[in-house]
Amino acid sequence: MNAAFSTILVVVGISILAVGLFFLGMSLTQIFKGHDIDSEIATNKNMQNLGIKCAVQESREDTGTDCADIGCHGNCSSCDIDHEAAKK
Repeated sequence: MNAAFSTILVVVGISILAVGLFFLGMSLTQIFKGHDIDSEIATNKNMQNLGIKCAVQESREDTGTDCADIGCHGNCSSCDIDHEAAKK
């Protein structure tokens, strides 16, 4: 029982360390760059330059639907899969 308890403590300790390193990395990005990491497709110019698009936008383009007509500009939060149904 003592070995199992020490194993659990090691796993919990490593987990806490991993989460702490994640937060440290995010904080350093905030400190040195002065802003949060921009992971939203609609506002990240690097993603747009690489041609990365919202999955819903790509799906609509594959089916021939023009995303610009329904207000989708690569921002996944503005894309609505049931947009046509919502208009009716």
